[in-house]
Amino acid sequence: MAQRRTPFGDRARYWFDSTLARGAAALVGWMALLCLAVVVPASAVLVWTDPDVPASLTDRLAKVWHLTGETLRLGGATGTPLRVMTSMLLALVTLLYVSTLVGLITTALTERLTALRRGRSTVLEHGHAVVLGWSEQVFTVVSELVAANANQRRGAVAVLADRDKTLMEEALSTRVGPAGRTRLICRSGPTTDPAVLPLTSPATAGVVLILPHDEPDADAEVVKTLLALRAALAGERTRPPVVAAVRDDRYRLAACLAAGPGGIVLESDTVTARLIVQAARRPGLSLVHQELLDFAGDEFYLITEPALTGRPFGDALLSYPTSSVVGMMRGDTPLLNPPPETPIAADDLLLVISRDDDTAWLGDCAEVVEEAAMASGPSTPARAERVLLLGWNRRAPLIVDQLRRRARPGSAVDVVADQGEATIRQVNEADATSGTGLRLTLHHGDVTRPETLRRLDVYSYDSVIVLGRDPVPGQSPDDPDNRTLVTLLLLRQLEEATGRALPVVTELIDDRNRALAPIGPGADVIISGTLIGLLMAQISQNPHLAAVFEELFSADGTGVRLRPATDYVLPGREASFATVVAAARHRGECAIGYRSHDDSSTSPGYGVRVNPPKDERRRWTAEDEVVVIGRD
Repeated sequence: MAQRRTPFGDRARYWFDSTLARGAAALVGWMALLCLAVVVPASAVLVWTDPDVPASLTDRLAKVWHLTGETLRLGGATGTPLRVMTSMLLALVTLLYVSTLVGLITTALTERLTALRRGRSTVLEHGHAVVLGWSEQVFTVVSELVAANANQRRGAVAVLADRDKTLMEEALSTRVGPAGRTRLICRSGPTTDPAVLPLTSPATAGVVLILPHDEPDADAEVVKTLLALRAALAGERTRPPVVAAVRDDRYRLAACLAAGPGGIVLESDTVTARLIVQAARRPGLSLVHQELLDFAGDEFYLITEPALTGRPFGDALLSYPTSSVVGMMRGDTPLLNPPPETPIAADDLLLVISRDDDTAWLGDCAEVVEEAAMASGPSTPARAERVLLLGWNRRAPLIVDQLRRRARPGSAVDVVADQGEATIRQVNEADATSGTGLRLTLHHGDVTRPETLRRLDVYSYDSVIVLGRDPVPGQSPDDPDNRTLVTLLLLRQLEEATGRALPVVTELIDDRNRALAPIGPGADVIISGTLIGLLMAQISQNPHLAAVFEELFSADGTGVRLRPATDYVLPGREASFATVVAAARHRGECAIGYRSHDDSSTSPGYGVRVNPPKDERRRWTAEDEVVVIGRD
């Protein structure tokens, strides 16, 4: 069989590619031939079409050479061969020098720009915030740090993560928005490498925040990052405060040891479970938590007040017209809602909720208290509760444990899930031995299917908690929220069909899905990453608040509660908020706000008002609620 002949064009292209593969010398040769093939004929055309062209062929060829030399910067001198060759030699040396110099400058600039794009230059800032790691929490943390720096002349936040610097900058610009006076600086590299951490200058930082990523080994990565930070700061006289978060409480001790004496480590899953249970017991409570934790509204401050030294704590409750006193900081120990007769010592710090740290000013509010409008009956007693838990994830056992801790006799939790049976059995056995009387029942079913929910008498439950699945490696990170949104859509259909509202508490991972959630206005939506991000940002500005929040969000301690307004003021009466504060003081509580039933469907606050002025007057209804700091 005759061999097929290769086309000439293919052979010529192969020969050309082969010569180029020989290196720079071949490329220079081809460039020279190409230039001569264009310049020499063009120069000949210019010479032969010139009206003053020399008559002889030799002079014409010399003119062509002169034009070619000027075009290619090869000197172009004419005369003897020695003169022409010397001129060409000098021109080539000059060309080599200039081209080499330009190449070196271009290469150096390219390498520098590449390094800057890679985020490998060192941050030279002082008092800045350093964020190590990348997850959904980073947008919340950076947003809150930007808000905290709004009244400062110059602030900076440096983010280090093992991601592309340009992608991080684009994501922060899109999700965080304008940073105002705060400079957002991104650096790229592994947070577990002590040689990379100095890029963010942690030794001169005001605070370092370490975020867990979204992978299963997130907690081990946080511990390793803390160890790398300790190694990077070895030999430094001063170290910045460190705030970190882990998901599993089994890693908290290791993280605390790695963080050192001044480190603060939060348990994100435990805190999230506590807030979900609190919101399930009292719908609307998540709105209060959001208001207290972000920097956009009123937040916690520690202030000194020498004028109140020696006076009982109860007097301080009505001593600030535009701020709410909720406790004291005695040394490193927070005293939330202490007994009203507790004396205020000289070195005690008052814990107040205020618009800013300079908006807490003294003023006697006792004169606007109307004792005739105060309620004097007993508090509304707690009763047994029935909770429907739709879905199961790693936080579900913590949620059940929180429900068990304060369960009244006869309480029940019904779980609908297609997984976690072994874990539920263990939780149920532990509850049986504890003797709390919380009945836990598992119903097999897919919560994203309509027939599963139709079989349930959802309106017989006091609250419905919807949980998404744990993210699975290799699966889309949006899958847990996607399933949760489907479940919420089915519950919304039941509400519309019956015309009755369900007390739903929803856990989402991505805050952007809040706007997509088909839920009623003012419903409780717990964004686990957002809450932990808010907590970390608050603690980063004042480390003393870590102990305050630990007590505030604990299952058995003093926390934020929503009580019926009829426990404090007579329904239908118009009274000042100072009257509510005085009534709460009689009950051993600190009133910090209220939720208006008439405005519970109106955004953005959905009726929640935290830290209203003491002289604010309104007509209180039986459906209104009062926000207090107290115990169950």
